[in-house]
Amino acid sequence: QVQLVESGGGLVQAGGSLRLSCAASRSIFSMNAMGWYRQAPGNQRELVAVITGGDRTMYADFVKGRFAISRDNAKNTVLLQMNSLKPEDTAVYYCNANYYRDSKMYNAWGQGTQVTVSS
Repeated sequence: QVQLVESGGGLVQAGGSLRLSCAASRSIFSMNAMGWYRQAPGNQRELVAVITGGDRTMYADFVKGRFAISRDNAKNTVLLQMNSLKPEDTAVYYCNANYYRDSKMYNAWGQGTQVTVSS
């Protein structure tokens, strides 16, 4: 099992920036993928960005060109740099780890961090 702890959320004005951090309790080097998801009140959880074990990145259309995901294997950390934030980016952001163990796939989630963008 792996535990994930997010940090870096907060209140920011539209056009501002935040950097979210996800710290894993063990090595992320062998993870199939690490990702960020978000959930706004009344909405389903949605994918924001993913980075694979081979450092391929994928982004939701609504954040392309504004957000950047990266990973630091030495620190067991995944980052999400969020620029040009919009009020519609307001949500709880969750870190996800997708990995295999004993030929089974698992997903681990953090507790979430609130991001609020004011207009």
